[in-house]
Amino acid sequence: MHTSFEAALWGWLAGSSLLIGAALGWFLKLSSRSISSVMAFGSGVLVSALCFELMDEAFQRGGYFSSGMGFVIGVALYTTGARFVNKRGAKFRKRSGNFQKKNDSNGKAIAMGALLDGIPESIVIGVSMIEGKGAGLVTVLAIFISNIPEGLSSSSGMKAAGQSKTYVFSLWSGIALVSGIASFLGFTLIGGMSPMIIGGVTALAAGAILAMIVDTMIPEAYEEEGDWAGMITGAGFLVSFICSKLSM
Repeated sequence: MHTSFEAALWGWLAGSSLLIGAALGWFLKLSSRSISSVMAFGSGVLVSALCFELMDEAFQRGGYFSSGMGFVIGVALYTTGARFVNKRGAKFRKRSGNFQKKNDSNGKAIAMGALLDGIPESIVIGVSMIEGKGAGLVTVLAIFISNIPEGLSSSSGMKAAGQSKTYVFSLWSGIALVSGIASFLGFTLIGGMSPMIIGGVTALAAGAILAMIVDTMIPEAYEEEGDWAGMITGAGFLVSFICSKLSM
């Protein structure tokens, strides 16, 4: 299999866990506290991955300037995009309670927000395969695990808001497909560029992911767990950290 298509497959695999989470949120009657616990764990997993996998890789490729600038730009781009979709009804897209409202503009905003959250993660998977060493399995695992609570929380919230099952699963199926395409493009479009640019793009994705965690995942994690959220997030961080060291 050509490496570019392998990148697309890994991106789709990581994105497909959104469907797993969506199914859990739709068919199981999970308490808000359970959903918040999973969200906290997923937050820790992603923070660890961006610290010990993404930013470290970005620095090794591009150095201080490239990784630093890329990170700042990633945070700024995500924050700007999040403000845009939040004002149009996607602010609570990962919340499991009765935060969401059922209307067409809200549905479109949620879809845009889901793309905003998922594309940086998927691009990173494609970029991680540029040197021909295969996908960064710890990064893929971290994204896969963190996507489950995202899909779970969102589908639970959309169900509470009265969205149809067809709408919810079509949305997440589409996002999973786009995740594969983003990984494919991350490999094909960036693969021939200089190490400085590749490092900058990796750091950009890391910055966007960190902003996403603070903007969407941490609020849901703290909503029900309160003081326990930090401990659960720490557990997710530690699991991801151990996996990254075992893979060395």
